[in-house]
Amino acid sequence: MRRTVLLAWIVSGVALLLLAMAGPLYRVGLLSLPSAFTLLRWGAYAGIAGVVLSLAVALWAYRRGARRQVAAAAGALLAALVAVGVPFAWQRRAQSVPPIHDISTDLENPPAFEAVVPLRADAPNTLERPPIVGQQQRDGYPDLAPITLRQPLAEVFDRALAAAQQAGWDIVTADKSTGRIEATDTTRWFGFKDDVVVRLTPWGSGTRVDVRSVSRVGRSDVGTNARRIERYLDALGS
Repeated sequence: MRRTVLLAWIVSGVALLLLAMAGPLYRVGLLSLPSAFTLLRWGAYAGIAGVVLSLAVALWAYRRGARRQVAAAAGALLAALVAVGVPFAWQRRAQSVPPIHDISTDLENPPAFEAVVPLRADAPNTLERPPIVGQQQRDGYPDLAPITLRQPLAEVFDRALAAAQQAGWDIVTADKSTGRIEATDTTRWFGFKDDVVVRLTPWGSGTRVDVRSVSRVGRSDVGTNARRIERYLDALGS
Protein backbone atom coordinates (compact mmCIF):
# COMPACT_ATOMS: atom_id res chain seq x y z
CA MET A 1 0.00 0.00 0.00
CA ARG A 2 2.86 2.34 0.75
CA ARG A 3 4.07 1.95 -2.82
CA THR A 4 0.69 2.92 -4.24
CA VAL A 5 0.56 5.98 -1.96
CA LEU A 6 4.06 6.89 -3.12
CA LEU A 7 2.99 6.46 -6.73
CA ALA A 8 0.04 8.79 -6.16
CA TRP A 9 2.39 11.39 -4.73
CA ILE A 10 4.82 10.99 -7.64
CA VAL A 11 2.08 11.50 -10.24
CA SER A 12 0.65 14.50 -8.37
CA GLY A 13 4.13 15.92 -7.83
CA VAL A 14 4.97 15.66 -11.52
CA ALA A 15 1.70 17.44 -12.32
CA LEU A 16 2.58 20.29 -9.96
CA LEU A 17 6.12 20.48 -11.34
CA LEU A 18 4.89 20.76 -14.92
CA LEU A 19 2.47 23.48 -13.84
CA ALA A 20 5.07 25.40 -11.87
CA MET A 21 7.79 25.25 -14.54
CA ALA A 22 5.74 26.35 -17.56
CA GLY A 23 5.97 30.06 -16.74
CA PRO A 24 9.63 30.24 -15.64
CA LEU A 25 10.87 28.15 -18.59
CA TYR A 26 9.09 30.50 -21.00
CA ARG A 27 10.30 33.53 -19.09
CA VAL A 28 13.98 32.57 -19.44
CA GLY A 29 13.55 31.65 -23.09
CA LEU A 30 13.88 27.87 -22.85
CA LEU A 31 10.33 27.33 -24.13
CA SER A 32 8.25 29.06 -26.75
CA LEU A 33 4.82 30.26 -25.68
CA PRO A 34 2.98 27.39 -27.46
CA SER A 35 5.35 24.90 -25.82
CA ALA A 36 4.75 26.46 -22.41
CA PHE A 37 1.00 26.14 -22.88
CA THR A 38 1.51 22.53 -23.96
CA LEU A 39 3.41 21.94 -20.72
CA LEU A 40 0.47 23.40 -18.81
CA ARG A 41 -1.88 21.07 -20.62
CA TRP A 42 0.25 18.04 -19.81
CA GLY A 43 0.38 19.19 -16.22
CA ALA A 44 -3.40 19.22 -16.15
CA TYR A 45 -3.53 15.73 -17.67
CA ALA A 46 -1.08 14.46 -15.06
CA GLY A 47 -3.19 16.18 -12.42
CA ILE A 48 -6.29 14.33 -13.58
CA ALA A 49 -4.38 11.06 -13.35
CA GLY A 50 -3.23 12.05 -9.88
CA VAL A 51 -6.80 12.77 -8.79
CA VAL A 52 -8.04 9.39 -9.99
CA LEU A 53 -5.12 7.49 -8.50
CA SER A 54 -5.24 9.34 -5.16
CA LEU A 55 -8.97 8.76 -4.79
CA ALA A 56 -8.55 5.07 -5.53
CA VAL A 57 -5.70 4.73 -3.03
CA ALA A 58 -7.58 6.68 -0.37
CA LEU A 59 -10.68 4.51 -0.77
CA TRP A 60 -8.61 1.33 -0.66
CA ALA A 61 -6.76 2.49 2.45
CA TYR A 62 -10.02 3.55 4.14
CA ARG A 63 -11.56 0.13 3.62
CA ARG A 64 -8.47 -1.46 5.16
CA GLY A 65 -8.53 0.92 8.12
CA ALA A 66 -5.11 2.38 7.27
CA ARG A 67 -5.61 5.94 8.50
CA ARG A 68 -2.09 7.13 7.80
CA GLN A 69 -2.31 6.01 4.20
CA VAL A 70 -5.70 7.71 3.88
CA ALA A 71 -4.16 10.97 5.08
CA ALA A 72 -1.18 10.59 2.75
CA ALA A 73 -3.43 9.88 -0.22
CA ALA A 74 -5.54 12.92 0.70
CA GLY A 75 -2.42 15.07 0.51
CA ALA A 76 -1.61 13.71 -2.93
CA LEU A 77 -5.20 14.38 -3.96
CA LEU A 78 -4.93 18.01 -2.85
CA ALA A 79 -1.74 18.49 -4.87
CA ALA A 80 -3.37 16.94 -7.94
CA LEU A 81 -6.43 19.15 -7.58
CA VAL A 82 -4.22 22.24 -7.60
CA ALA A 83 -2.51 21.03 -10.78
CA VAL A 84 -5.91 20.57 -12.42
CA GLY A 85 -7.62 23.59 -10.89
CA VAL A 86 -5.21 26.32 -11.96
CA PRO A 87 -5.30 25.60 -15.74
CA PHE A 88 -9.04 24.92 -15.54
CA ALA A 89 -9.71 28.27 -13.83
CA TRP A 90 -7.52 30.01 -16.41
CA GLN A 91 -9.44 28.37 -19.25
CA ARG A 92 -12.79 29.28 -17.69
CA ARG A 93 -11.67 32.88 -17.32
CA ALA A 94 -10.47 32.99 -20.93
CA GLN A 95 -13.87 31.78 -22.11
CA SER A 96 -15.70 34.39 -20.04
CA VAL A 97 -13.93 37.46 -21.49
CA PRO A 98 -13.53 38.75 -25.05
CA PRO A 99 -10.42 37.54 -26.94
CA ILE A 100 -8.73 40.95 -26.97
CA HIS A 101 -5.53 42.37 -25.46
CA ASP A 102 -6.04 46.15 -25.82
CA ILE A 103 -8.21 47.77 -23.15
CA SER A 104 -8.98 51.49 -22.78
CA THR A 105 -11.27 53.58 -20.61
CA ASP A 106 -11.86 55.86 -23.61
CA LEU A 107 -13.24 53.93 -26.57
CA GLU A 108 -13.69 56.96 -28.80
CA ASN A 109 -10.23 58.46 -28.29
CA PRO A 110 -7.96 55.89 -26.62
CA PRO A 111 -4.80 57.32 -25.00
CA ALA A 112 -1.90 57.05 -27.43
CA PHE A 113 1.54 55.65 -26.66
CA GLU A 114 4.68 57.59 -27.48
CA ALA A 115 7.67 56.71 -25.31
CA VAL A 116 6.75 53.02 -25.17
CA VAL A 117 6.58 52.58 -28.96
CA PRO A 118 10.32 51.79 -29.47
CA LEU A 119 10.14 49.17 -26.71
CA ARG A 120 7.47 47.29 -28.69
CA ALA A 121 9.46 47.16 -31.92
CA ASP A 122 9.68 43.35 -31.86
CA ALA A 123 6.33 42.71 -30.16
CA PRO A 124 3.91 40.44 -32.04
CA ASN A 125 0.99 42.70 -31.06
CA THR A 126 0.82 46.16 -32.60
CA LEU A 127 -0.76 49.26 -31.08
CA GLU A 128 -3.36 49.49 -33.85
CA ARG A 129 -6.86 49.28 -32.43
CA PRO A 130 -9.50 48.11 -34.96
CA PRO A 131 -13.07 49.36 -34.36
CA ILE A 132 -14.25 45.82 -33.55
CA VAL A 133 -12.08 45.86 -30.41
CA GLY A 134 -14.17 48.69 -29.00
CA GLN A 135 -17.38 46.74 -29.48
CA GLN A 136 -15.87 43.62 -27.96
CA GLN A 137 -14.75 45.65 -24.96
CA ARG A 138 -18.22 47.16 -24.53
CA ASP A 139 -19.68 43.67 -24.49
CA GLY A 140 -17.07 42.18 -22.19
CA TYR A 141 -16.36 45.08 -19.81
CA PRO A 142 -19.41 47.37 -19.88
CA ASP A 143 -18.54 49.02 -16.54
CA LEU A 144 -14.97 49.98 -17.38
CA ALA A 145 -14.81 53.79 -17.53
CA PRO A 146 -12.56 56.74 -16.67
CA ILE A 147 -12.78 58.44 -13.30
CA THR A 148 -12.93 62.14 -12.52
CA LEU A 149 -11.18 63.50 -9.45
CA ARG A 150 -11.87 66.86 -7.86
CA GLN A 151 -8.25 67.92 -7.58
CA PRO A 152 -6.37 69.88 -10.29
CA LEU A 153 -4.19 68.05 -12.79
CA ALA A 154 -0.86 68.82 -11.11
CA GLU A 155 -2.04 67.29 -7.84
CA VAL A 156 -3.67 64.28 -9.49
CA PHE A 157 -0.51 63.66 -11.52
CA ASP A 158 1.57 63.15 -8.38
CA ARG A 159 -1.00 60.70 -7.03
CA ALA A 160 -1.24 58.92 -10.37
CA LEU A 161 2.52 58.49 -10.59
CA ALA A 162 2.72 57.25 -7.00
CA ALA A 163 -0.08 54.74 -7.68
CA ALA A 164 1.74 53.45 -10.77
CA GLN A 165 4.95 53.00 -8.81
CA GLN A 166 3.13 51.26 -5.96
CA ALA A 167 1.58 48.89 -8.52
CA GLY A 168 5.10 47.82 -9.46
CA TRP A 169 5.07 49.28 -12.96
CA ASP A 170 8.35 50.22 -14.64
CA ILE A 171 7.94 53.90 -15.47
CA VAL A 172 9.05 54.76 -19.01
CA THR A 173 8.06 58.43 -18.95
CA ALA A 174 6.18 60.77 -16.62
CA ASP A 175 5.42 64.23 -18.01
CA LYS A 176 3.42 66.47 -15.70
CA SER A 177 3.18 69.24 -18.32
CA THR A 178 1.16 66.98 -20.64
CA GLY A 179 -0.43 64.83 -17.93
CA ARG A 180 1.01 61.62 -19.38
CA ILE A 181 2.51 58.57 -17.73
CA GLU A 182 3.74 55.58 -19.73
CA ALA A 183 4.90 52.38 -18.07
CA THR A 184 5.38 48.63 -18.47
CA ASP A 185 3.94 46.02 -16.15
CA THR A 186 5.38 42.49 -16.07
CA THR A 187 3.22 39.56 -14.98
CA ARG A 188 4.68 37.38 -12.24
CA TRP A 189 4.34 33.86 -13.59
CA PHE A 190 5.03 34.03 -17.32
CA GLY A 191 6.70 37.43 -17.32
CA PHE A 192 4.38 38.83 -19.99
CA LYS A 193 5.03 42.54 -20.60
CA ASP A 194 1.99 44.79 -20.91
CA ASP A 195 2.32 48.50 -21.63
CA VAL A 196 0.19 51.12 -19.88
CA VAL A 197 -0.48 54.78 -20.60
CA VAL A 198 -2.26 57.09 -18.15
CA ARG A 199 -3.72 60.29 -19.57
CA LEU A 200 -4.85 63.15 -17.34
CA THR A 201 -7.18 65.80 -18.76
CA PRO A 202 -8.55 68.96 -17.07
CA TRP A 203 -12.27 68.33 -16.57
CA GLY A 204 -14.21 71.28 -15.24
CA SER A 205 -12.61 72.10 -11.90
CA GLY A 206 -11.17 68.59 -11.63
CA THR A 207 -9.21 66.03 -13.62
CA ARG A 208 -10.31 63.11 -15.76
CA VAL A 209 -8.15 60.01 -15.66
CA ASP A 210 -8.03 57.64 -18.64
CA VAL A 211 -5.95 54.48 -18.80
CA ARG A 212 -5.04 52.13 -21.64
CA SER A 213 -3.27 48.80 -21.17
CA VAL A 214 -2.00 46.70 -24.10
CA SER A 215 -0.29 43.30 -24.11
CA ARG A 216 2.79 42.74 -26.25
CA VAL A 217 2.01 39.07 -26.93
CA GLY A 218 -1.10 36.92 -27.04
CA ARG A 219 -4.41 37.32 -28.84
CA SER A 220 -6.31 37.28 -25.55
CA ASP A 221 -5.10 38.71 -22.25
CA VAL A 222 -7.57 36.56 -20.22
CA GLY A 223 -8.87 39.76 -18.61
CA THR A 224 -5.50 40.87 -17.25
CA ASN A 225 -5.48 44.38 -18.75
CA ALA A 226 -9.00 45.18 -17.58
CA ARG A 227 -8.22 43.99 -14.04
CA ARG A 228 -5.03 46.06 -14.06
CA ILE A 229 -6.92 49.21 -15.03
CA GLU A 230 -9.67 48.59 -12.49
CA ARG A 231 -7.18 48.05 -9.65
CA TYR A 232 -5.24 51.15 -10.64
CA LEU A 233 -8.30 53.39 -10.79
CA ASP A 234 -9.60 51.99 -7.51
CA ALA A 235 -6.28 52.78 -5.84
CA LEU A 236 -6.19 56.24 -7.36
CA GLY A 237 -9.76 57.06 -6.42
CA SER A 238 -9.60 55.80 -2.84
